[in-house]
Amino acid sequence: MKKIIISTIAISALFFTTSCEHEFDTDVKDVVVSKGEADFTKYISLGNSLTSGYRDGALYADGQNESYPSMIAQQMKLVGGGDFKQPLMPDNNGGLLLNLGGTTNLQIASTKLYIDSFIAGSPDIKNANNNVATTLTNTVLTGPFNNMGVPGAKVAHLLADGYGNVQGVALGTANPYFVRFASTPTTSVIKDFKAQSPTFFSLWIGNNDALLYALAGADSSVETLTPPALFAQYYNALIAEIATTNAKGVIANIPSVTSIPSLTTIPTNPLTASVLGGGNVAAGNANIDNLNTNLYGPLSQILTAVGAGSRIKLLSKTEANPLLIKDESLPDLKVQITAAATASGNPQLVALATYLGATYGQARQAKTGDLVPLTSKAAIGSTEPTALAALSARGIAYPFADKYILIPSEITEINTAIDAYNVTIKAAAASKGYAFVDANKKMNELGTQSGVSWDGVRYTAKFVTGGAFSLDGVHLTGRGYAIIANEFIKSINATYKSSLPQVNANNYSGVKFP
Repeated sequence: MKKIIISTIAISALFFTTSCEHEFDTDVKDVVVSKGEADFTKYISLGNSLTSGYRDGALYADGQNESYPSMIAQQMKLVGGGDFKQPLMPDNNGGLLLNLGGTTNLQIASTKLYIDSFIAGSPDIKNANNNVATTLTNTVLTGPFNNMGVPGAKVAHLLADGYGNVQGVALGTANPYFVRFASTPTTSVIKDFKAQSPTFFSLWIGNNDALLYALAGADSSVETLTPPALFAQYYNALIAEIATTNAKGVIANIPSVTSIPSLTTIPTNPLTASVLGGGNVAAGNANIDNLNTNLYGPLSQILTAVGAGSRIKLLSKTEANPLLIKDESLPDLKVQITAAATASGNPQLVALATYLGATYGQARQAKTGDLVPLTSKAAIGSTEPTALAALSARGIAYPFADKYILIPSEITEINTAIDAYNVTIKAAAASKGYAFVDANKKMNELGTQSGVSWDGVRYTAKFVTGGAFSLDGVHLTGRGYAIIANEFIKSINATYKSSLPQVNANNYSGVKFP
């Protein structure tokens, strides 16, 4: 069972309003609708989890019904748009099972997150249905489907044959969500898209080419960052395939993934006496004394002796303390630490000299500019099996590995790649005359203190209380998706001289409280 407790979140902030941008460019009523130069008869949406309606860490029916393409499709119906069919999940728990033969099923995706209760004013977040999924990936739905958003897909995946073959799921060559609605095991997403002869399309793809890498702490052994040149090759190939349909459409760029709640919620200094004592401050203070005496103090002295005294300081009993992390951009002081510990004359340090050098050669305390993924919270204090038992608490006595943290150089690497991706996307839109959505700009607006307002309700990127992002900190709520839907609608109207009315964001669901 997943349990996430986020401290210092004031629920009252949800109801706080202030002056901010108002979304009234096209009123949702009293508007004469027109299709302009577009034909919305057969609208197909292409993309990843953001297109599918994924939220709260899972794909589930109510979330899909509040996907931004389904909202756009409803407005298109006012001017001759057709039905919009989605590959709906059978329930609101989410999660997936992969049948391995006979009655053997392997759960490959968690159920959705929900707020079970509040502990000391903070939300206690768990998985629905005790994180027991009931939906089989192997069950293929009868299509075709207008919403072709595939959770987890990168740009190249939309071009890949066999991406919907269940036999490739365990191998990582196929996607379990596409398996559910691929027309055949050998087809590709783009082939199924073209087979429907769309008259209008939307495309929002590329987030995962950077996002998955960011959420993995920029650890390339876990996830990879798509090189910009390769991204351009795949993206332009995808656009060329879409262009053969002669459909008009709208494409969106990629938000900076390092500004989403999943990477900005957990502070770099969460180690208070209460946390280190499991809620007992006295016990926490005792742990701090022990850590300072047996680890932080000796390490600080050794690092000072080798000219790196700024890396680690003593823990405080009165202030929040930073996480202990491994920073691969730092010079590795393995040899120097080992030598200094050996020369110290302290029997304990001499005995640990080799271990100290090997473990803390690139260790430092986290600082402003680092980012801690939301998923790393559960790992704070967990056991590192390769460490000495007394020094095995990850992020506390054992440095957090690369996959648990984003350091400034990695953040720069990711955002530089996204900037390059967005140049490719905007150029593709311009070359084909497609409508263009600056989703990055809109997400940046949500990230400001004032946020975005609709009819007096303010939406920001703040975790839980901001109203726009769901409980996974990556995907949007129904209201957040409505804000994005309106950006698509505004761009469609401006490019094709249509007058689709915007949707009322306040009519959709936000974070649900117990």
